[in-house]
Amino acid sequence: MDRWELLRKVTAFPLSAGGLSEEFLAGGFRSVFKGQGIEFDEARHYQMGDDARFIDWNASARFGEPYVKMYREEREFSVFLILDASSSMRTSFPAKKTGGMNSYEQGVFAAALIAFSAEKAGQRVGALFFDRGITRVFPPRKGRPHIMGILAAALESGGVSSEEGPQSNLRAALLGTGRFLKRRSLVVVLSDFFTSAWEQEFEDLAARHDLVAIGLGNPPEGEFPKLGLVLLEDPETGISLHGPSGFLSFRRDWSRWVRERRDQMEGLCRRAGAACVFLPSPEETPMALSRFFSGRKTAQHVRRRTPGGGFR
Repeated sequence: MDRWELLRKVTAFPLSAGGLSEEFLAGGFRSVFKGQGIEFDEARHYQMGDDARFIDWNASARFGEPYVKMYREEREFSVFLILDASSSMRTSFPAKKTGGMNSYEQGVFAAALIAFSAEKAGQRVGALFFDRGITRVFPPRKGRPHIMGILAAALESGGVSSEEGPQSNLRAALLGTGRFLKRRSLVVVLSDFFTSAWEQEFEDLAARHDLVAIGLGNPPEGEFPKLGLVLLEDPETGISLHGPSGFLSFRRDWSRWVRERRDQMEGLCRRAGAACVFLPSPEETPMALSRFFSGRKTAQHVRRRTPGGGFR
């Protein structure tokens, strides 16, 4: 898939021109997730009735009288995309199940829809690509040329980093994002999550940013096609085995394994306070994203994050 085919797929859906971006804009972009973003504005003298939780103890000790911290709503909110470019994302099942896209191309497609919608909503967009390590970083900026640069680089990404270790190093990507982003942002991770030892970094990043995990992977809904005796190989470790896909017991075990992975991912997101969505086939990706953003907005718009970190 080249950039022109990607643009054709994006513009083929009226969602990308208005629908998904309207979900970003309706009721406030940040209300889709954990509430409105806030940032420190100034400190002023404590006044009767001020919330004691907002007392600035350092300033109060320095000046010998109570001060409170004042916050204001952030006017801009960056959208930062973390895209898994490892080998496991390049595999695919038959075209009738995937629309001719592998998981990586579907991830680029989803990233394009989110990026163009964020641009329409007036937000900055940044990105980070990773495999064995971090391969490319794009600081959050506004403008269509910047987004096209990100997508062109994503479509041209084919190699792996020179770092040693597993090809899908999500832990390094999450750590790098946490160090790179200084202000609270909407961070979207697009991956098949076929890696290990990244959960703590995921929770740490969710504590500082509005984090969304978008699960990619084929076949959709865990359905394994009947292909007879198939050779299954892990593209990152080289381990292979034969699977009797014609056997009902094999397909049941496969579906159970897919469901268990999904349940584990959803449980992690609930504990971390992150959002989670699994994308179906590429043709259904735009509508799935629209339902997800609309549903999160409806469910959480009444929850408002306070500077103390809680909700009310």
